[in-house]
Amino acid sequence: MSIQKEHKEFHTINMETGWETPPGYPAGIQQQILAGFLDEKNKLGYRTRHLRFAPGVFTTAPFVHDYWEEVYLISGDLTVGNDANGNGGESFPPHTYACRPPGTYHGPFKSISGCLLLEVHLYEESINSRPGKNGE
Repeated sequence: MSIQKEHKEFHTINMETGWETPPGYPAGIQQQILAGFLDEKNKLGYRTRHLRFAPGVFTTAPFVHDYWEEVYLISGDLTVGNDANGNGGESFPPHTYACRPPGTYHGPFKSISGCLLLEVHLYEESINSRPGKNGE
């Protein structure tokens, strides 16, 4: 299977529409899908999204998933490793980046002033089965 993403030329992203709370996330954390899809049931796909935290929002448990994840903190602050009450952790400023292989535990997360992240998620199968791989 090739990577299935739409061809999209430069265009203005409407930062006011298209936001939804991802399943399993607390209110105050929202995603905006920019391109692609991620099929977690069939472990396929490649997705690019914005993720934003409202000020003061935090998660209470670490995350782990079976796809690759790249995260770039565009604006605001993000704290990683807080406890279930939102205390503690290490704070990161804008223009910081993480790349996580499948199975990596990460978080919990919080943002004091709110933040905007750019994330890319992909299943390894989506990479390994692309046309032209291994001389095909």
